[in-house]
Amino acid sequence: MSQYRHTKVLIIGSGPAGYTAGVYASRAMLSPVLIQGIEPGGQLTTTTEVENWPGDTEVQGPDLMVRMEAHAKEMGCEIIGDIVTKLEVNSRPFVATCDSGKKYTADTIILATGARAKWLGLPSEEKYKGFGVSACATCDGFFYRGQEIAVIGGGNTAVEEALFLTNFASKVTLVHRRDELRAEKILQDRLFKNPKIETIWFHELDEVIGTDSPLGVEAIRIKNTTTGKLSEVPCKGVFVAIGHAPATELVTNILETHNGGYVKVEAGSTRTSVPGIFAAGDLTDHIYRQAVTSAGMGCMAALDAEKFISESS
Repeated sequence: MSQYRHTKVLIIGSGPAGYTAGVYASRAMLSPVLIQGIEPGGQLTTTTEVENWPGDTEVQGPDLMVRMEAHAKEMGCEIIGDIVTKLEVNSRPFVATCDSGKKYTADTIILATGARAKWLGLPSEEKYKGFGVSACATCDGFFYRGQEIAVIGGGNTAVEEALFLTNFASKVTLVHRRDELRAEKILQDRLFKNPKIETIWFHELDEVIGTDSPLGVEAIRIKNTTTGKLSEVPCKGVFVAIGHAPATELVTNILETHNGGYVKVEAGSTRTSVPGIFAAGDLTDHIYRQAVTSAGMGCMAALDAEKFISESS
């Protein structure tokens, strides 16, 4: 038989947005419950050094998330290792059903399920993730100062990453499977004018080549999409930039979305199209996608939820 529990604030997701919402909702004496989801800690648990978190010159991504979780717990947030599989939002209180069978009713919901970088699905790509293969230039570009870097993709994400990486790299090779880019024309213009960037057309990534001890990238093997011919490009870093996918499975056909599926919130707030449901972090953010901006939105969501509860009582 299903077990029901009620909470004033149910937080779904456990990255910087979720844990920060937990801290602020706890400080507001709302006794929040946080359901961690399929990847406790979010995307930062798959990174190594983080050098852009204010107050830490360098911190390991997983360590930062452990600290954030501990902070939320210390403030009074109840953190539960489970996965929300269904939301019912047609009436209040809202109902969340978990993979374990437990059900939670909630006066408000804060969605902080994040977004996931799209990957190509190659075994070698998976092997070197965090050890030369990345999907975030602003996170990891600094580590390749003076090195040769490859970027895979042809849309806005790829071109923006390639341009950003020229701040560090000696050379950036953009590999695209077609003969024209999908990126905005102004971005293409900047790319083609940059002397540090070389574009290789009609090619796709076939394999990441590197060392095992220690793990590290040495080159990529690419395949011509018209002839099938293989060739190698030396590089120390590979940035897969084929876009991001917001984790919106829970709220498909429930909340209004835009820009390819990101949850739409009112300007200057975290309010979604359903009153009482708030969204924070990469789930809503197709522009910045940074830990610090996600944390800021988590704070906003908790304050918005507190105001909603106060005005509804």
